[in-house]
Amino acid sequence: MNGNDETCALVTLRVHRFTPRAERNRSRSGSPFAKQSSPFGSSSARRPRGKQWVQDYELSVLPDTTILDCLLTIKRTQDPSLAFRYSCGHGMCGSDAVAVNGTPTLLCTAKVKDWATPDRQAAIDDDGFRKTASADDASPAPVQGGNSLGVIELAALPGFPVQRDLIADIDPMLEQIKRLKPYLQASGKLATTKDGNVDVFEYLQQPEQLAAYETLSNCIACGVCEGSCPVFAGGEAFIGPAALITASRFINDSRDTAADARMDAIDTADGIAACQSVRACSRQCPRGIDVGEEIWQLIAKVKERQ
Repeated sequence: MNGNDETCALVTLRVHRFTPRAERNRSRSGSPFAKQSSPFGSSSARRPRGKQWVQDYELSVLPDTTILDCLLTIKRTQDPSLAFRYSCGHGMCGSDAVAVNGTPTLLCTAKVKDWATPDRQAAIDDDGFRKTASADDASPAPVQGGNSLGVIELAALPGFPVQRDLIADIDPMLEQIKRLKPYLQASGKLATTKDGNVDVFEYLQQPEQLAAYETLSNCIACGVCEGSCPVFAGGEAFIGPAALITASRFINDSRDTAADARMDAIDTADGIAACQSVRACSRQCPRGIDVGEEIWQLIAKVKERQ
C-alpha cells in the first residue's frame, strides 16, 4: 500500500468467511409446547447457515494502516469476492463494525499496529497430532523485505445474522430502535405570545438541559455495543443497548413529552430487566458513550416511578 519497502511489514488477515446457502421454504406446524418467541428476537435467528471457512491473506503495509484499507487492497488486488461493508471510512457512519481479534470495533479506526498479534494457530506435531503453539513457537518470523507484524483475525459482528463474510445483518437492531420511536414527541400545540403569534423561543434549552442528552445523540448505531453485550450477542431475547441508548436520549430531552410512554416500553422482561450490568457495552464505543452507565441511569429512572 506504500512503495517504501523499508517501513512496510508483512501482516496476515485471517478472515472468517461465510457464504449463505439458499433458503428452502418449509411449512412447519406450530407446537403448543414450543417456547414463545419474544418481540426482541430469538437466538435461532442468529445461527448462520451456509459454507463457513477461514482464509488467510498476506500483504505488506505500514503499521499505521487501517484494517479497512488492508481489506480494500485485498479486494482490489487479491480476492474481489471478499465481502465487507463500509461507507465513509472515517468512523462517522458506523457501517463497518466487525469483530477484530474477537473484539467488536470499526474497521476504519482500527490500525494494524494495534491489533496484529503473534500467530497462535494450532500446529501439527511430528506424529500428526494437533498441538497448541507456545509463545516461543508463535513468534513471527522475519520475512524478506520487512518484518512480520503478525496476524489479525476478522469475523462478522457477533449477535447478528451473517449475510456474507464480514457483513452482518444489523436490521434486527434497527428494528428495535424504530420500535421505541426514535424521534422527538411533543404535545403538538404551539406556544403563542401575548400578541397571538407563534413563540419561536418555545423549544430553547439551557446548556445543562442540552448536556443531559447531547452525548447520547452522537450514537451512530454501529452495533459495537450490541456485539460486546453478552446478553444480546449470546442470543437471548433482549432489546439491546443501542435501542436503550436511543430511548434514553429522548427521555433526557426536556422538549420531549413522551418520557412515561418510553419508559413503559422498555420496562419489560426483555427490556432493561434483561440487562446484567456487565458494562461490556461501554468498552469499545467509537463515539465515547459510556453505554453501561447510561443504561444504569435509565434503570434508576424507571425504578423511581414504582
